[in-house]
Amino acid sequence: MRAVILHEFGPAENLRYETVPDPVPGPGEVLVSVRAAGVHQIETAMREGLTIGPPLPELPAIFGGEVAGVVAAVGPDVDESWIGADVVTAHGRPGGYAELAVADVSAVHRIPDGLGHEAAVTMIVTGTTAIGLLDIAALTSDDVVLVTSAAGGIGRLVVQFAHRLGATVVGAAGGPAKVAAVRGLGADVAVDYDLPRWAGTVREALGGRGVTVVLDGVEGEKGRAAFGLLTAGGRYITIGAASRTEFRPDAAQLEERDVRFTDALSLLLAGQDTPADETRALAHAAAGELVPAFQTFPLSRTAAAHAALESRQTTGKVVLVPDA
Repeated sequence: MRAVILHEFGPAENLRYETVPDPVPGPGEVLVSVRAAGVHQIETAMREGLTIGPPLPELPAIFGGEVAGVVAAVGPDVDESWIGADVVTAHGRPGGYAELAVADVSAVHRIPDGLGHEAAVTMIVTGTTAIGLLDIAALTSDDVVLVTSAAGGIGRLVVQFAHRLGATVVGAAGGPAKVAAVRGLGADVAVDYDLPRWAGTVREALGGRGVTVVLDGVEGEKGRAAFGLLTAGGRYITIGAASRTEFRPDAAQLEERDVRFTDALSLLLAGQDTPADETRALAHAAAGELVPAFQTFPLSRTAAAHAALESRQTTGKVVLVPDA
């Protein structure tokens, strides 16, 4: 099969499109012909050799556990009725950056009717994470919610949910195109946080109302500015640091501002997503309650996908698809 291999930590160009042996399903496993594979921001850091999340893999490595496709074969003790099924999993091996992957049948979901491979692979981790974040946030229709990275995979889903709930939604993203996309999702206020006075723009747009909840996927200086917009009694909830620069308000800042801080990503990683959580995320998408956004790249252009993700030039989830 063709796959994308990392032989040495470093820049995106180190991802090489090569021919490798096909994986073989063992007991309790299925072989999936990959139609879509998810790419994570954290994988770009791991590719560089940065230890800011999961442990680094042994090299050579094939990244990407999020896989959607068609079951091509099954292990010796797996029901053959799985063959031909459209499935999705968050635990593909050796990795989803490939034409074939194996997974434990217990970790595989049949894709609901009406949901494509790209949407399913977007929801299996990104959607499940967004649902978990929203469970932690416990938003109400009275909230004024500021979502950073609002044009990203998680951000888009959060904006949609908060809008449907009836909350006042402020979406912050980088550049005019992303701001327009966020506005189209139903955000009451959409701002470009690449502009120096973006926090002032939010204050003016809200006309004196304070932000009650920040859902921050960027951190760094943009997270600091978002924290500064919170009203007394507000909640600052982080879901990752796309800026690769952490922002953590200290105890004195929290007490002075009367703000609660929650590291949602750590909570979600500690709790681990369950199959029921994944099923719930897929069901939301199949029902049209949450519409995942994704941008596709051919498998042979995985290096370009990584480069685009690192430069924040993507909209929605980055998904690899087979070459034509």
